[in-house]
Amino acid sequence: MSSLLTKLLVALGLCASVWRYYAYTQHQITAARADAAAEVTRANDLAGQLKAAKADTRIVTHYVDRVRTVTERGATIVQKVPVYVPQTVVAGCTVNRGFVRLLDAAATSVDLPAAASAADASAAGIGLDAVAGSVVGNYTQANATREQLIALQAWVRAHSAPASTGSTGPP
Repeated sequence: MSSLLTKLLVALGLCASVWRYYAYTQHQITAARADAAAEVTRANDLAGQLKAAKADTRIVTHYVDRVRTVTERGATIVQKVPVYVPQTVVAGCTVNRGFVRLLDAAATSVDLPAAASAADASAAGIGLDAVAGSVVGNYTQANATREQLIALQAWVRAHSAPASTGSTGPP
């Protein structure tokens, strides 16, 4: 009888050991799967960051190149003012104070008085070539700002686009 009881206790001990090994193995597998899922998430996050960094570099490089081009063109055009607005034309064209006040009001976005005064008709002492240079400079700055806005819009699109949906519409 004691032999049967010994065999039964040994068998029961073996079953308990197998069950403990199975439970331990299942715990290890579950932990490994959780670790793998966390690493996949981390890898996806890093891939997204890398993609965003590449997009940022491309957008900034394009923006800097475009602004440089716009600035260089503006400088070239300013140098051409004496060619396109010769001194004979400057001498024959008077820019009055009203014209200067009008442009200054437009540049600073302020209201003009309701009516022009007699002083507005007098010469301002500013040549047409100076007006042309100022206008060209303003347009150059406006074009540089436009390029900055285009780059900002591209950056926003690159950072707000849904990942891998294939959608080209707004988010």
